[in-house]
Amino acid sequence: MIMAIGEITNSMFTGLIRAIGRLYPISGGLKVQWHYQMLNPLTLGDSVAVDGVCLTVKALCSDGFEADVSSETITRSNLLAKAQVGGLVNLEPALSLSDRLGGHLVSGHVDGLGMVRAIDQQSNSWRLELGWQEPAFDRYVCTKGSIAVNGISLTVAGPAAKGAFWVAVIPVSWQQTTLKYLKVGDLVNLEADLLAKYVEKLLTSPRADVCIDQKWLLENGWSA
Repeated sequence: MIMAIGEITNSMFTGLIRAIGRLYPISGGLKVQWHYQMLNPLTLGDSVAVDGVCLTVKALCSDGFEADVSSETITRSNLLAKAQVGGLVNLEPALSLSDRLGGHLVSGHVDGLGMVRAIDQQSNSWRLELGWQEPAFDRYVCTKGSIAVNGISLTVAGPAAKGAFWVAVIPVSWQQTTLKYLKVGDLVNLEADLLAKYVEKLLTSPRADVCIDQKWLLENGWSA
């Protein structure tokens, strides 16, 4: 997973995009420039998900903001490649306690990159097929589970060929995000559902005095 320098690690997002910006490289970091619309007034230290990557505002500009980035962020995400061409990015400010959770819990810690395998327009949606660059992450993907694609909360519709999966994108999500600009072969930031990773951790590293098996689950409120 990736984290920006100075990031507030307990910031959370919901995967509902609020604005689109353009990304540019600056010395030691990145600049996000507003594209047609801007986020609600930001302050220094605020967290913003930029194409699904949690970055911290280090400087405010009349037309956007600047943020530091770590080498881990550059390695694991598509941000540098997008910045080099002034690419468009999805933007979402961090949740506050009073916000409605309309998507799913997104940490802004991208797990890795995925490649667009296919894009098919259907009667009232788009079928977007994606595959992880690191196949090991595919174990966190299940039908009807949640996944963040470039920061957008989407639902996995089902598996696809060669270890890929596909999502159905409704017109609102297609038109109000950068999804409409994707092409086959593009790389996207992917973050698997947090719950899947926590469950895996608990099951593979149980407490010494607890054996988490079917009997334990049934005794603690789970059903078969």
